[in-house]
Amino acid sequence: MTTAGTTEDAVGNAAGDTAHNTTHDTPREAADERLRRWRLVLGGEAADGTGRSLTGQDAAMDGALTALYGGGGTGASRKGGGNRSAGLGASAPSVARWLGDIRNYFPSSVVQVMQRDAIQRLGLSALLLEPEMLEAVEADVHLVGTLLSLNKAMPETTKETARAVVRKVVADIEKRLATRTRATLTGALDRSARINRPRHRDIDWDRTIRANLKNYLPEYGTIVPERLIGYGRASQSVKKEVVLCIDQSGSMAASVVYASVFGAVLASMRSISTRLVVFDTAVVDLTDQLDDPVDVLFGTQLGGGTDINRALAYCQSQITRPADTVVVLISDLYEGGIRDEMLKRVAAMKASGVRFVALLALSDEGAPAYDRDHAAALAALGAPAFACTPDLFPEVMAAAIEKRPLPIPDTATRP
Repeated sequence: MTTAGTTEDAVGNAAGDTAHNTTHDTPREAADERLRRWRLVLGGEAADGTGRSLTGQDAAMDGALTALYGGGGTGASRKGGGNRSAGLGASAPSVARWLGDIRNYFPSSVVQVMQRDAIQRLGLSALLLEPEMLEAVEADVHLVGTLLSLNKAMPETTKETARAVVRKVVADIEKRLATRTRATLTGALDRSARINRPRHRDIDWDRTIRANLKNYLPEYGTIVPERLIGYGRASQSVKKEVVLCIDQSGSMAASVVYASVFGAVLASMRSISTRLVVFDTAVVDLTDQLDDPVDVLFGTQLGGGTDINRALAYCQSQITRPADTVVVLISDLYEGGIRDEMLKRVAAMKASGVRFVALLALSDEGAPAYDRDHAAALAALGAPAFACTPDLFPEVMAAAIEKRPLPIPDTATRP
């Protein structure tokens, strides 16, 4: 998420990403390109110490940046280090034109950053309640989070457009992650059900050889396998139960989106029984809507307080096969409920055989602000809390299913 403290970085990235894709043959051309970039970053009128003025598309790009990051749209000089003030305005026509301009001038990744900045810095959230505006934006996970937070205030005329925007983002995420997730977890489920009298094609040769090294016959250069170890063949019966327990406080918006998509993917696998629970100070079970992640998302209510203990109490009450259950808590761990009771529930679940996974976030942004004391307490119980990217999530779930160490990334924030 881009904040006021990183606005200059966003402008700099935009200027850099839209640089001419040419090879500069001379030092003079290279220096001229550097001045061009600095001019776009500094956002002055004819200069700002660069001695460079802009024309053509560069001037249009500068206008789009100035409308959001400075100048007030008046063309007034900001010499002397004056503070930037936004000048996009809050009228739907001007914002719609600006959205079209930035999509013409900047790559998609920069467009999404600028859209988020416009919503945060200029208070344009209300304009997203207009269908025409929604059709003009570049949809991404963060926009979905904003729409979900506006869901209760959204007029009926806008809801169908909003659902279409959310459905497009969800479909893109599912296309990127679903196949790999199913393949990874299917392999983990099969390996977790190893058998000792496998068919030839089901033999796990690596484990079989290691288990029979004592039977090596040097004169023949071979191993006599007394015991064969194989993968269990896939069956239609439920092998594992997964409970996704998702904090729906405002800071967890991207995590809610990704978790809903993964919940739908897991629910589509017959060998996994999936339950999806969202919570703030109340607990809502959305399991019966898992066939459509868009319905799940519109069943959430971003914002409000947090009662992790109450949510875990509900999840604990739904567990019938502890040794075959994985509970995934996705939360920044800012607990508004009873801290000691929360920790006792985690300890009790682990003692019963449940595999407990704590994720500070399920998003591409890394670890958010989180409660370090609670993270340290969970780690002491054998449940380290860490941020997880969507690409890593299938591996985390596979490790949890097979009851092996979790693949905690080296860059993860640790308590």
